[in-house]
Amino acid sequence: MMRKVVAGMQMSIDGMIDGPDGYTDWVDSWSDTFDLLPEIDACVLGSGMYSGYEQYWSAIKRDPHAPLEFTGKEPTQEEIEYADFALRTPHYVLSKSRADVQWANASIVRDVEGLERLRRQPGRTIYVVGGARTVSSLMDHGLIDELRLTIHPLVVGQGKALFDAVSQRHYVHLEDAKRMDDGRVCLICAVGDRS
Repeated sequence: MMRKVVAGMQMSIDGMIDGPDGYTDWVDSWSDTFDLLPEIDACVLGSGMYSGYEQYWSAIKRDPHAPLEFTGKEPTQEEIEYADFALRTPHYVLSKSRADVQWANASIVRDVEGLERLRRQPGRTIYVVGGARTVSSLMDHGLIDELRLTIHPLVVGQGKALFDAVSQRHYVHLEDAKRMDDGRVCLICAVGDRS
């Protein structure tokens, strides 16, 4: 039996995951998909995202009460818990060119076939952290089973679109939608054919 692969992303209502300056200044917390943690035993992310991801969660682990460089805010309790999770959970960095990774629990996977092999191994859910090119590539290879999208009530206008690199049509089936108090909407969608 194949392991389930879930991608969780935060985006604006016009589909952007980064603004024109290359960062997501409208996200106050990255904890929206953290309810998945008990189901996850492996994480996947792209090479372009790895450095910032490693720095962000390592900084929280080093000093969970210090304001973060990226946001200027103290981490939430959920982010502190995720930092613990991130530092103990195997992470697979999809990269053809990266020479190394800093975390002891991280390793490099050179191609999608390596992730297909991981998916066939025994285990729980594999969580795709991002970025946009990685999610798009894995969707095009049929490796994303579920999308968890947190949509912020904001039109960014310019920036990096989540599905900009997708090269083919993908049908999604809405399984659940939750409206948050601050106007965000969290969608859980199965990815698959039309049937």
